[in-house]
Amino acid sequence: MSASDPVNPRAAADDQVGRRAARTREAIVDAAGQLFLDRGYAGTRINNITEKCGISRAGFYTYFKDKRAVFNHIGEATYRDLLGIIGAWDRMPDPAPFDELRAWVDRYFAFLDKHGAFIFSSGLSAPTDDDFRESARRMQIRVGWLLGTALRARQKSAPTDTPETLGLAIVGMIERGWFHACAQGLPIDRDEMVSSLTAIVAAALA
Repeated sequence: MSASDPVNPRAAADDQVGRRAARTREAIVDAAGQLFLDRGYAGTRINNITEKCGISRAGFYTYFKDKRAVFNHIGEATYRDLLGIIGAWDRMPDPAPFDELRAWVDRYFAFLDKHGAFIFSSGLSAPTDDDFRESARRMQIRVGWLLGTALRARQKSAPTDTPETLGLAIVGMIERGWFHACAQGLPIDRDEMVSSLTAIVAAALA
């Protein structure tokens, strides 16, 4: 658009409203994710979420039906982003140099900076119905199998017979390492933790 082109006031207003709505929705998601970690799913109420992000109860219902809908939204985003992290193995050289392995672990840490609160809160407190539990179980097994399969393809001697076990072991190790270094407030250097975890991943491929 050139300086002489007319500006559509309605389109500009709609764009501003859309950005405001996106910010409000993101604020709800961020507040809920932290509250789920601090209070647990059962201990978090809608008014806790609205108070934390500074909106009305009616404003909350503009975007989400209930807190379960927020929980599901966060879970779906977490799973989608995690599949992207695992998919990065398809683009790495074989064998992957240490620097590339470290970049992958560092990317996993960045993912946990965004989604770690949800991952750890859902492990401690989550909806208790059978549908949710079965869905979470399938998701965890799929993540373990996908990562384990990618790692097994790079094991030149004695590849593992149970890729899902290998994958879940690596996932658990990285997530717990992030929790100690970045969420617990322990006097542990983040970069040193990333390097140590990378060495373990490299050893699993040796």
